[in-house]
Amino acid sequence: MYKACIFDLDGTLANTLYSIAGFSNRALHECGYPEIEPERYRRIVGDGVVVQLQRMMDAVCPNGWTPEEEQNVRLLYDRYYNADPMKDIRTYPGMLQLLQALRANGLKTAVFSNKPDSWAQPIIEKLFPAGTFDAVRGKCDGVPRKPAPDGALLLAQTLGVQPAECLYIGDTNTDMQTGANAGMDTVGVLWGFRDRQELEAAHACAVAAEPKEVLQIALHGLQTGV
Repeated sequence: MYKACIFDLDGTLANTLYSIAGFSNRALHECGYPEIEPERYRRIVGDGVVVQLQRMMDAVCPNGWTPEEEQNVRLLYDRYYNADPMKDIRTYPGMLQLLQALRANGLKTAVFSNKPDSWAQPIIEKLFPAGTFDAVRGKCDGVPRKPAPDGALLLAQTLGVQPAECLYIGDTNTDMQTGANAGMDTVGVLWGFRDRQELEAAHACAVAAEPKEVLQIALHGLQTGV
């Protein structure tokens, strides 16, 4: 039924919550702001670094903040992330086995993230064996961030498949909207940063509690979803 699976990165392929929270809180602290509880970052991340920084500033400066203040935090955040992009990142159990099974069954695999491409590329390279993915795309200049469909459509073109032949897998409403906007079926995953209620409200075609359920959907269709 499907010829390719496109995966989100943060909260889908890898647990990056504490990595992002650590770099963010270090930058906030250095700029004199209070730190944010790591679990709160589940709602802060997911829509790109620009939106993430805005949400962080809203959290620590409820009475308002200036673009200069945001930029000061962003400069430090970027510096810390660039220095050690793999810090505190772990893959989810069963993820590598899922990817290997997809490829063994002839499906192409790709990554599409709102994380800057300069971070997404080395993270995927270090987390997964060479050849695990046919293509990896992070946020690049000139391509709108998710939920715009542009990047997902470019990936489908790169993979040589039609959008309707792609299954888009992610953990947030932004991911579900991205897939739908690109004309792809979507699977929301429950091991990431958001919950079933958000995924279903965003009209996920199916919701998976474990990676092996994604494999069943990819091979046998949406009727096997939960």
